[in-house]
Amino acid sequence: MLIANVIAYLLQLSFPALMMQWFALWPGGGAGLGALPLAAPWQLITYSLLHGDIFHIAFNLFAVWMFGANLERVWGARRLAWTYVAAVISGAIAQLIVGAALGAAGGPVIGASAGVFGILLAYALVFPEHRIMLLIPPIPLPARVFVALYAALELFLGVTGTQAGVAHFAHLGGLLGGWLGYRNLFPGRRRR
Repeated sequence: MLIANVIAYLLQLSFPALMMQWFALWPGGGAGLGALPLAAPWQLITYSLLHGDIFHIAFNLFAVWMFGANLERVWGARRLAWTYVAAVISGAIAQLIVGAALGAAGGPVIGASAGVFGILLAYALVFPEHRIMLLIPPIPLPARVFVALYAALELFLGVTGTQAGVAHFAHLGGLLGGWLGYRNLFPGRRRR
């Protein structure tokens, strides 16, 4: 996941307009391909490989590594990857549905944040008492409390539109993919 994001980011730096047009998620059609959001269905996944700047990709990949490494040790790489992809897809669908319901086409949606939120929720469900240290203020919180507070903040920001330009509902939709990974609801997989 980390390598794919870095390669896509390097391609994005080389061909910015082309990568955005073809691979970003465009709610309502936007400036991307086709007049319908699903005219280019690969965008339900590829949007997560594009990022706004070096800090955006660095933060997302750090979070994937930080929380995903522990999950991978418990679950294995395959289940972690399925959880990440499920979170990315459910985040895209949530953003499209909410965007359509609110009548807001909006600009392109990019970033791995939905996948990060999915992994973060799965982490909190598997390791609910592990401590996560906030940066500001520096307070340690159990993972389950941290994720609940973060999800509530995302919901508040999404509903109020306080932080424009951020796909808050993609983040919240990513939580569903994390839950699916935790429940191990993928075809051909047995629960352990």
